[in-house]
Amino acid sequence: MTSVLDHSDSTDSGLKKFLASLSGVDKVGIEARATMLGTRSIKTSSKAWAIDTAISMVDLTTLEGADTPGKIRALCEKAIRPDPTDVTVPSVGAVCVYNDLVKIARSHLDANNGKDIPVAAVTTAFPSGRATLAVKVRDTQDALDNGATEIDMVIDRGAFLSGSYGEVFEEIRAIKVVCKDRAHLKVILETGELVTYDNVKKASFLAMMAGADFIKTSTGKVSPAATPAVVLTMLEAVRDYYEMTGHRIGVKAAGGIRTTKDAVKQLVLVNETVGQEWLTPSLFRIGASALLNDLLLQRMKLRTGHYASANYVTVD
Repeated sequence: MTSVLDHSDSTDSGLKKFLASLSGVDKVGIEARATMLGTRSIKTSSKAWAIDTAISMVDLTTLEGADTPGKIRALCEKAIRPDPTDVTVPSVGAVCVYNDLVKIARSHLDANNGKDIPVAAVTTAFPSGRATLAVKVRDTQDALDNGATEIDMVIDRGAFLSGSYGEVFEEIRAIKVVCKDRAHLKVILETGELVTYDNVKKASFLAMMAGADFIKTSTGKVSPAATPAVVLTMLEAVRDYYEMTGHRIGVKAAGGIRTTKDAVKQLVLVNETVGQEWLTPSLFRIGASALLNDLLLQRMKLRTGHYASANYVTVD
């Protein structure tokens, strides 16, 4: 297989040649391994660690047309102190909102002991990605100017599926240039629209080669999203890319991860595929909204031996 380090041709033909050199993904094998890893049992002490680790990796997200400034402030409060009754609960990995709400989130976090919590903004005509590059660049610039330090961009799935790899590559690279050293770039593949695991692997490599700091499964608006087999495919791509380049790329699993059991399965996938080095918010995130409540309920169950009432967690 051609080394990434030896590859400098970002034209459609050059990228096609490189991506064609990647080994295919065995559908039966990847699904079987993902299923097997999902059956791993975790002991109580390890589960307590896993829950706190998962909380620290959550990108606490609201991406609804009805989002209001009040909802964003409440989300930020929860990000800082997920459980107001227990100061030992870690804060979350980031708050993820629409571009125009970034300033509200950043201001509230800064004013309430949340300076270390990043604000992630979805840009580049999220979730469809249907806009000109000039619009996508302006969209990203606005988010940065409002205080975003993480950018979650969507690729043009139509261009990718039609084989216009150079177009996708250059778009990612252009957004990376806008981010410069001001923000980490997470590239959303929207795996539910890529159809095959081979496409997921190719899109993962394309994004990493173009400058992604993270590759992300989904917008959360398309199903299926972060299935275990898809996340495993992306983790294997990250592992292979690291072996080729020595550069660690993060993975963000988003879409359909709602329970503690789901989150723990993700951590097992990470540990068994790329190792403990990736078990940190700087290299693995979980994009979610409802998940945090379940993690808090399960945490209390471990601590007290019983479940809290429904009023224990906020309704987001």
